[in-house]
Amino acid sequence: MDNNTASLPQVSLQIAAAQAQPVCGDVTANIAKTVELTGLAADRGARLVVFPEKFLSGYEPGLIAGDPGRYAFEVSDARLDPIREVCRERGIAAIVGAATRGVDGLHISSLVFDRRGEDVKPYHKQYLYSGETEMYRPGTRGCILELDGWRLALGVCYDSGFPEHARLAAVNGAHAYLVSGLFSVKSGYHQSRIWFPARAFDNTLYVLLSNHIGTTGGWDTCGASAIWGPYGDAIAQASRDREEVITALLDPASLANVRERETALADFIARGDAPAGNYEVLRLD
Repeated sequence: MDNNTASLPQVSLQIAAAQAQPVCGDVTANIAKTVELTGLAADRGARLVVFPEKFLSGYEPGLIAGDPGRYAFEVSDARLDPIREVCRERGIAAIVGAATRGVDGLHISSLVFDRRGEDVKPYHKQYLYSGETEMYRPGTRGCILELDGWRLALGVCYDSGFPEHARLAAVNGAHAYLVSGLFSVKSGYHQSRIWFPARAFDNTLYVLLSNHIGTTGGWDTCGASAIWGPYGDAIAQASRDREEVITALLDPASLANVRERETALADFIARGDAPAGNYEVLRLD
């Protein structure tokens, strides 16, 4: 556990959230869209881009359950080579939502590609939503990625509804919390506009949401991907219904300023009873 809240990054970092509608079950088309939008994020100076939950197949639980060999991904899956290539050529890291399969079963995961186009160990969603528990296994550990001195914690959708998930990331030294989501036009939009500013302000973190647009897996989604500053204010926000890539600059001076003024995280850690959790720290550069 990193109890040193003074251990802050020294340089700014441009990050991006991509939102689009996946083509149901068309893995090839969704990988091509991922490559296109990753290139667009790189054009805008981003060094990392985040995509929505299970973007590579669409949310589509029935489809994935019916043929996991086709719609879920294994480690080193050759179908992902175009994503690896664009990351390598453009020098950008990517977090891409997908179902994954391994010896322990299926997971809802964030696939991670570093700036050299190499696979980094994926993060598996820890808090499964209603119905997901019948098909998927929950992840057992958190994940923090290091890029340019920034410590970037990952979450998938429902993870962000539990304050403990982001708090544990912050206790373990995270400066930002990056979430791949599927939030609906009804309760999901309401949830996202409460949860994400709260996760940011409570933990003095930058927070990013990448959400779907259109319909996937029977859900009408609300778009509105966004990036919030460590004071809980939205600093970039996408539309409700258009394919977009949004970017924001993570500023170490702003992070330091907010953490100096808002000391809840430091005070929580100072109590000495903050949980350590089970975290992996992986490098992207």
